[in-house]
Amino acid sequence: MDIIRFANPHLLWLLLLVPVMIGYYIYRTLQGGATLRISSLDGLKGSPKTFRYWLRHLPFVLRCCTVALLVVALARPQSSESNSHSTTEGIDIVLALDVSASMLARDFDPDRIGAAKEVAAKFIVDRPNDRIGLVIFAGESFTQSPLTTDKKSLLNLLGQVQSGMIADGTAIGTGLATSINRLRESDAKSKVIILLTDGVNNSGQIAPLTAAEIAQKYGIRVYTVGVGSMGTAPYPAVDVWGNISFVPAKVEIDEKILAEIAENTGGEYFRATDNKTLSDIYDKINQLERSKVEIDNFTRYHEQFASFLLAALLLLIVEFFTKFIWLRQIP
Repeated sequence: MDIIRFANPHLLWLLLLVPVMIGYYIYRTLQGGATLRISSLDGLKGSPKTFRYWLRHLPFVLRCCTVALLVVALARPQSSESNSHSTTEGIDIVLALDVSASMLARDFDPDRIGAAKEVAAKFIVDRPNDRIGLVIFAGESFTQSPLTTDKKSLLNLLGQVQSGMIADGTAIGTGLATSINRLRESDAKSKVIILLTDGVNNSGQIAPLTAAEIAQKYGIRVYTVGVGSMGTAPYPAVDVWGNISFVPAKVEIDEKILAEIAENTGGEYFRATDNKTLSDIYDKINQLERSKVEIDNFTRYHEQFASFLLAALLLLIVEFFTKFIWLRQIP
């Protein structure tokens, strides 16, 4: 029996009656209490003591146990049953990732796209209650993964992302529009797009700010991340024989457009210049967009005094039969 608490714990002080009873019993036993007089006990000295001799204390032991059980019953022992009810309000998030050739620049380790995939994977693992989708874009865009809670499959699809999967270019507006389409019919109370790019919009049929207006209409917040060090960075270049080399080139990010997209949709713009700042940005977004989890805890207590009362009654019955029948004394 798992006893959690006593409803009347102050009554447990009555257990001090038990040592008082024991002390008084020992005193009476040492004083002697025989009511039958005989001429002499000399003939009984040295006679062996039988088992019944030692059992003469059993009724008193049973009475002490009975009193102790009654005191515990009066203190009302109670066991508990705890339950909790949780309500999770997840967030639908689409990660829009630029996979243009410039994402192979080596100002990040191992390169921009590698660093972006690494922090995105950590972000996905940290969001167990949310549905997350993945959109990639360059000169055009497509959905790599629809909104899903299957994080293992999503991480596998993220791992397959690489530059060159689609026509080169930087279609920020198209990538944003495709991400909006993934969230358009979502019934989540919070819808978020995290768009990461390292360039200037130069492709696609949809202007970035037009896509931002559509996102605002559907209540979608857009966090934009510009990826690239300040100044120049080693960009990939392919010669006539198809060999790839890296040459220093100026980093150009349309920060003004990215900031406007974020501002118009209630999001925020960030600039990542290395792996650490990129990781810190995703950590900040992770904190800004927390899932709502409500947990209701309640405890139900069950009375257990009845079992102690029953045990006390049984011991009282056993004491009666032991004292007046099995170990019957001469009155």
